[in-house]
Amino acid sequence: MIAVPSPKPLHVAITRRIKAGHEEEFKAALREFFQHSFAHTGVQGAGLLVPPPGSDSREYGILRTFTNDAERKAFYESPLFKAWKSKVDPITEGEAQYREMTGLEAWFRNSGGSNPPRWKMAFLTFLGVWPVSMAVPATLTPLIGKTVPNVIFAGAVAAGIVLVLTWVSEVPPENPDAPRSEAT
Repeated sequence: MIAVPSPKPLHVAITRRIKAGHEEEFKAALREFFQHSFAHTGVQGAGLLVPPPGSDSREYGILRTFTNDAERKAFYESPLFKAWKSKVDPITEGEAQYREMTGLEAWFRNSGGSNPPRWKMAFLTFLGVWPVSMAVPATLTPLIGKTVPNVIFAGAVAAGIVLVLTWVSEVPPENPDAPRSEAT
């Protein structure tokens, strides 16, 4: 029997600008909506991105993950979503902006709406990974390079690269008003 691979999850980034004075109302309504939306088949997760404290920005972001495109479409056509949209439209400015993210484009935000070509994203990622892949072994070699087997050293290098790229390095925001993550 041949196993059929399951489709990759689909990630959607949504940004909304909230009318001044309605930020807390929006966050409370969104948290309530999150709780109900998880009952919808195909919704795998959701998160809220908020502006940093003291910022003048009123742009909020929602990150939502779906099982696949069909589930995403069903969710946005559902009565639950339509009721949510009706509830928050009066406290938001303009229409929400939606961006599907399937790979590197999650790191790139273009105010024009389209993402850079994949080759540019790959090249910029290479420019970030390459120096880290040189610095980590250079740092670890004097510490453990000659005292552990090569396979252990290679594992330590891989772990160091992941550590730096995941927790130490941070992609700078597009502007000082870019939203930051808040646990929900």
